[in-house]
Amino acid sequence: QVNTTIRNQWAGINDAPRTSVISIYGRHSEHVGLGGTVYNDVTGPTSRIGGSASYTYAFQLTQKVKLSLALQGGFTQFKIIKNNIPVKDQEDPLMLGGDVVRTLPDATFGFNVSGNKWYIGAAIPQLLSSELKLMDDDFARIYDTTSQNGKLASHIYVLGSYTYDINPTISIEPSFFLKSVAGAKTQIDFGVKSEYKEMIWVGMNYEMNNDLSSIAALLGYKINDRFNIGYSYGMPSSATSSYHSGSHEFMLGIKLPK
Repeated sequence: QVNTTIRNQWAGINDAPRTSVISIYGRHSEHVGLGGTVYNDVTGPTSRIGGSASYTYAFQLTQKVKLSLALQGGFTQFKIIKNNIPVKDQEDPLMLGGDVVRTLPDATFGFNVSGNKWYIGAAIPQLLSSELKLMDDDFARIYDTTSQNGKLASHIYVLGSYTYDINPTISIEPSFFLKSVAGAKTQIDFGVKSEYKEMIWVGMNYEMNNDLSSIAALLGYKINDRFNIGYSYGMPSSATSSYHSGSHEFMLGIKLPK
């Protein structure tokens, strides 16, 4: 299975975030799954590009409940293009030297417990909490920049859903997604998706984030047994509606032959 996602956030704002993700996953044996992900995230003069490989081991806890354990490892490269930063003084010591490029190791651990109609799982991205030094080496030698170093803080994600069959052709699936990181408020997203004949689905997500809370509408279509497509439109919150016209996300899934 190959999945591609392209997201343009906050349409109408110059240099707004743009994200592209390609992932592949497949079963290697009865209990083992292998996968990989490549992504590119650009926001103004900054960018993030990365890749990772994943290993999943799944087994039955009971006759009706399965447990999956996953470990993902890879790298993340951060880049700051100084020429794209609007500053009054290009001779500022911070602007001297070439672009800032940093490559860091990264890892994620997660698990998933699932039944026939439900699942609940958790993941810890940025497990290594790698230190991120964004200052040039020459600048760091002259000035003490230790306090300005950053770190890839570990996050905690918890998610789950349950599928209700309204009748033989229509189902509805409520879900939640909790995101937590030290130093920030915990965020919870709630969603609901309805499927017709496992071919067409529509849904809505509500992101609870104080003044930046937003709603996203989703639409998907299974073209055939091999291809499916999806689209999501994130409506701007009341606090940001005068600055942008929303966010757009396009998805394409391809099931490869065995």
